[in-house]
Amino acid sequence: MKSANELLASRNNHQSWIPLMELATKEVFELMLGAELQPVVDDSNSANSAFDITAMVGLAGQLCGVLTIRCSRETAARMASKMLGTQPAADSQDVKDAFGEVGNMIAGNFKNKISGLGDACMLSVPTVITGTDYSVHSLADSDGVELRQLFEGSPFLITLEIHS
Repeated sequence: MKSANELLASRNNHQSWIPLMELATKEVFELMLGAELQPVVDDSNSANSAFDITAMVGLAGQLCGVLTIRCSRETAARMASKMLGTQPAADSQDVKDAFGEVGNMIAGNFKNKISGLGDACMLSVPTVITGTDYSVHSLADSDGVELRQLFEGSPFLITLEIHS
């Protein structure tokens, strides 16, 4: 495992973080949702226009940025159902809370995979946005990291934007 200083020193090569994000995401879905993820093979079925719910978790400290997870509300409702053991409506507060918590757990698991970063980086409370008509203006000053996965056949997108 690389240290936080080693990983943060290579700010121009954040693509090397993709395996860590993938592992962190896989572990959260297996442990908290009892679900196995699949990689997106054909990206044509995962058009961002179908992603109408977004969870955002800020990172502050030695690593500053924002992690987002995006998918359809129906996919988020299935995630919530797996977490809660109930069948919440796609627009319910339970779905928003559970979806935000999925983002929070992925961000926390990811930062803890980088040696020395766990205590040197804090997470914000998740923010959940519904709808598709919005723009995000990030202060990120380096290339972000993007990961596309399938949850029960439905695509979702995780991005990590870094601000040094």
